[in-house]
Amino acid sequence: MSGGLIEPMRTQGKLGQHARMIKASLPDALAEAGLPEAIAEPYTTGSSAAAVSDLTLEQAIGVQVRQLRRRVGITVSELAASAGLSGGMLSKIENGQISPSLASLQALASALNVPITTFFSTFEEKRDCSFVKAGTGVVIERRGTKSGHQYSLLGHALGGNVVVEPYLISLSTEAAPYPAFQHEGTEFIYMLSGEVVYRHGDQSYHLTPGDALLFDSAAPHGPEKLLVKPMTYLSIITHTRDPG
Repeated sequence: MSGGLIEPMRTQGKLGQHARMIKASLPDALAEAGLPEAIAEPYTTGSSAAAVSDLTLEQAIGVQVRQLRRRVGITVSELAASAGLSGGMLSKIENGQISPSLASLQALASALNVPITTFFSTFEEKRDCSFVKAGTGVVIERRGTKSGHQYSLLGHALGGNVVVEPYLISLSTEAAPYPAFQHEGTEFIYMLSGEVVYRHGDQSYHLTPGDALLFDSAAPHGPEKLLVKPMTYLSIITHTRDPG
């Protein structure tokens, strides 16, 4: 693809109108759809990603306390002493075995130098969803547009540590090659129509409809020879979200 990364979009234009936030609860989602909870039990996808399970409030608080403690590099005993708690009590809190009092949470927040609301962030986490009707993707201006390349953004993530940018890229009959795109992240390309020789680093790949290419987008890349025009392909870019 590419032509540089875009800033994370919030709720702009047609794309934003179709984005919504949903609570991360499988039972609730099934109930809303009028489906029995049991149907979720036997089925898994082919992905190797870890399963997502709903945490109780106590477990979510425990996860946050443990992560924050490890981030500052102190032991259970050290944090317990700083917060005025026993080591056994803190261990139970981190393991989600008890429901800590507000006084205990305030003491831990002070010891870790974080707002008390930080402990509830995992429990309150939302899972976002972006829906875009055919033909309504936001057209993004890129260096490549000067060469007859059009980028239509098909969705955007509202949060999380990873940015995912799915584009439908169309190259017109007037399009010119541009094999010098370069940016951070990983890119996946799936050829839909037309034919192209796509370059990545020092290698070139002849892509026809149905072909796929996955690569480190830090290396120079892009369409090197446009064999059959017009052409379209799906490009999905992933990269770590800038904390700033």
